[in-house]
Amino acid sequence: MSPKTKKSAKNEQDKKRLVLLDAHAILHRGYHALPAFSTTKGEPTGALYGLSTILVKLIGDLKPDYIVACYDLPEPTHRHEAYDAYKQGRKATDEELISQIINSREIFAAFGIPMYEAPGFEADDLLGTAVEQFKERDDIDIVIASGDMDTMQLVDDKRVQVYTMKKGIQDTVMYDEDAVKARFGFGPKLLPDYKGLAGDPSDNIPGVAGIGEKTATLLIQAFGSIEKIYKTLKKSPEKFEEAGIKKRVVTLLEENKDEAEFSKMLATIRLDAPVEFTLSDREWRDGIDFEKTREVFQRFEFRNLEQRLREVIATEDERTKMEEEKEQRAQVQKSDINQDELAETAIALWLVNSSTTSPTLEDVLAYANATAFAEAREVIFQKLKENELENVFYQIEKPIIPIVAKMRERGIVIDRTYLAGLSEKYHIELDRIEKKIHTLAGREFNINSPKQLGEVLFDELSLAPKNHRKTSTGARSTAESELRKLEGEHEIIDCILQHRELSKLLGTYIDAIPDGLDTHDRLHAEFLQAGTTTGRMSSQNPNLQNIPIRTELGRNIRNAFVASEGYVLAALDYSQIELRVSAFLSGDAKLIKAFKDREDIHTAVAAEVFEVPVEEVDKEMRRKAKVINFGIIYGMGVNALKTNLGTDRKEAQQFYNRYFEKFSGLAKYLEHLKDEAHQQGYSETLFGRRRYFEGLDSRLPQVRAGAERMAINAPIQGTAADILKIAMKRVDEKLCERADDKQTYLLLQVHDELVYEVPEGLVDQIVPLIEEAMESVLSEEETKGVPLAAEAEVGKNWGEMKSIENEG
Repeated sequence: MSPKTKKSAKNEQDKKRLVLLDAHAILHRGYHALPAFSTTKGEPTGALYGLSTILVKLIGDLKPDYIVACYDLPEPTHRHEAYDAYKQGRKATDEELISQIINSREIFAAFGIPMYEAPGFEADDLLGTAVEQFKERDDIDIVIASGDMDTMQLVDDKRVQVYTMKKGIQDTVMYDEDAVKARFGFGPKLLPDYKGLAGDPSDNIPGVAGIGEKTATLLIQAFGSIEKIYKTLKKSPEKFEEAGIKKRVVTLLEENKDEAEFSKMLATIRLDAPVEFTLSDREWRDGIDFEKTREVFQRFEFRNLEQRLREVIATEDERTKMEEEKEQRAQVQKSDINQDELAETAIALWLVNSSTTSPTLEDVLAYANATAFAEAREVIFQKLKENELENVFYQIEKPIIPIVAKMRERGIVIDRTYLAGLSEKYHIELDRIEKKIHTLAGREFNINSPKQLGEVLFDELSLAPKNHRKTSTGARSTAESELRKLEGEHEIIDCILQHRELSKLLGTYIDAIPDGLDTHDRLHAEFLQAGTTTGRMSSQNPNLQNIPIRTELGRNIRNAFVASEGYVLAALDYSQIELRVSAFLSGDAKLIKAFKDREDIHTAVAAEVFEVPVEEVDKEMRRKAKVINFGIIYGMGVNALKTNLGTDRKEAQQFYNRYFEKFSGLAKYLEHLKDEAHQQGYSETLFGRRRYFEGLDSRLPQVRAGAERMAINAPIQGTAADILKIAMKRVDEKLCERADDKQTYLLLQVHDELVYEVPEGLVDQIVPLIEEAMESVLSEEETKGVPLAAEAEVGKNWGEMKSIENEG
């Protein structure tokens, strides 16, 4: 069906909808709006995920009958030929984005969406050409999907509209002609004239120097197009004064006529690209290949998108059937699948592929490419055996599945009254800070609005962070990292940071926790055994690992977590576990000696690096040593060290070099980890837990460097995680051997800490038992003499605990 085939539509319901996709603009939006996602192979996928998500969303929103994708090509266009400086100054496209632009064609092919491009023309020109070729078709409405405002000049009443992203990739808006007029103050056809006068810095279109957006709008509203402006200027110049146009502006117009007309030409979308658009005799959804979409979503590791795609393109009858099938599957899961076996298989899958955290039944079936659970379980456990991970599964993970379940089932008592008091106190403080912020700003505004906050800070108070970042939509960022750059510049910054901390504590914990309590005021948080890629556990509803404890405001929340009547809480925390692990895994003699002698490790390291006696190490020296001690095991480089030390690059480099000279055993070990990961494609913990890093072979330096940092950290952090999980098992076994009237319960696992509810009269017996079990997970031979130290504290609540030695 060619665009010239004209049909007479009976009514609006008969019209077909053609969606024209500006592929480059959508990919750019996804790339800048989303985090730097990548596959386990290291392929960047943020832009591709954004494209796929937008595709699924617009299919659901717009219900298109036909979809067409238009691409830019990398070579110069006719605009570059006319103007060498066109788009000059734009930074080169990131390699990560280029690779995703190439891969995006696989997504369109799987969706059955035809792709168009033309040498010398931009995607905008192809969109304009498509609109031009279909303009005689009264049976078709056109929607242009783009993140680029330039396409709005193609809007024509409601026959041609623009669907674009206001913010991120989910917040969308549709522009018809009235909406364009409401936004700009004039119609779509005059947008090139507007750019002809005001210019466009993003494309390096010059416009008329000295005429800004406000004046350009005034001129167009008064006289219309650039041609009409100059016609009026020639015949009736007095009308400019009548319209309130200053003489300076008239002079600028007179002196820059060529620039205005040339800039308009650059800004005008062409309608004559050498492309003939055709529409299939069948609608696009009839050409979609679900096998290909499944393959492409699996390749890029987009979980859940396939189901969402099926849901949005389904008819009402199909959707009803899908809901019925979904319910049937849920019943099958409950009746036919052993839930213990499902839990075990999910853990096994996570061990085989650590990137699939907290796997679901769908993940299990998808990984094994199976429709039956029994078949998938067999495939996954065979892979577990092939990867030599059976020891990790049977000795570390499987034994604690029931322990984690019991931990959630027991829950922890929350003091509602205390939280209510804290809420009242913090809300009063929040109101006080809000009033102070308004006073400092000189007016009231919505502190939680990034736009309004930006206007106050950057325009009205003229505060300017160094190397100020912008958001994906081009707005000036008010993220905490940007505000931290302004600390000390103005009192309002500290107040805003305090306001944010209080708001988060209230919204996430203080006001939210009471709604999640059972009838006995117990909180049953979810502990996710396979919740991270490193082997560590995580928690949710709420995330107890994110309760801030560095400030008093955050620490106070822990006071609400209390022991049951007749019990106390006992918290046992592995002291500096990752540093101890790095010492015995690396075999570094100096680190091992410092731990064996039970020295303060940061002071000992500072004495070595600064070459002073231990007793001469001051607080600043110790702080710097602590920064690098923890930073090195996370793959921290010189630039990151410079930032964290608060020094210049030269000093950071010297400090970095001295550290590795003094602790050469650790330096060799970390280099060995990197080399081994490159050779094997994965790194291992002491117990054999693997984490694969296919990004090590990436041609993109950022992806490769990130994979190397993770490969260095994974054996250290993973071994620490394994030790804690083995400790949970050992403690449980020891407690089960006792025959006390009252049980001891494990309530929480947070970072390197285990929190137990211990009967009051048995603290002296139970706590040493737990401590001994935790400290004896590894033999002295396995740790090369480095002691595993568990520090115990007890108390009636989690926030006010005392060391066991000082208790009583």
